Amino acid sequence: MPLSRALSIWRRNLRATMIETRLSIPEQDRRKWNDAITQSLIRHFPQLASMRIGFYWPFKGEVDGRHAIRYFRMSGANVALPRVVAKGEPLQFFEWWPGAPMRRGVWDIPYPEGTRRIVPQALFIAPVAFDEAGYRLGYGGGYYDRTLAAMSPQPLKIALAFEASRIATIHPQAHDIPMDFVVTEQGVYHAGPNGLVRLGCSRESLRRTEQILRQRLAESARLGALA
Repeated sequence: MPLSRALSIWRRNLRATMIETRLSIPEQDRRKWNDAITQSLIRHFPQLASMRIGFYWPFKGEVDGRHAIRYFRMSGANVALPRVVAKGEPLQFFEWWPGAPMRRGVWDIPYPEGTRRIVPQALFIAPVAFDEAGYRLGYGGGYYDRTLAAMSPQPLKIALAFEASRIATIHPQAHDIPMDFVVTEQGVYHAGPNGLVRLGCSRESLRRTEQILRQRLAESARLGALA
């Protein structure tokens, strides 16, 4: 269902504001926060090392998850980047490795050329903004909305964002799908029925993260058979 005109205008203005805010982050802070997010991913999500992970090439000041991706790939994961294959169609993901042949696609974002297509079991997603319920606001093209809607069962959805991108609500619509986790420079948040809940680094918190992951991975186990 199309957005109302008022909500569409509000979201468009919010996107512009959030992107400008993200681009204005000082480089020293950006590096520090990216490092913190990388360490949180490695510490809280060791199971990713045995999965197929879809990630993104950072764009317009997005969190750079590539250091974590390289770690998980070296630990056994297969990793893939998205490609826009046709307007209005879900994204397709193609395997990436350091040195893989690349081409420039939509918005001049690179994607692998001539590598095998894979179906991710987990996705790193960069929101323009995220809210207290775990919903994300994208760039308005609907690429990830269509992609997630087409995937059954759902992959593990992990949003990577800076705290500067947090808002109270994006006013989610029927087509909006919440993330499972949001990882920022402040830590890892689980998006549950009561909204975002921060997960600590104690052994108990890590066990809780593992329990949540085990449950989510069981739900998406059938994706393990798809390639």
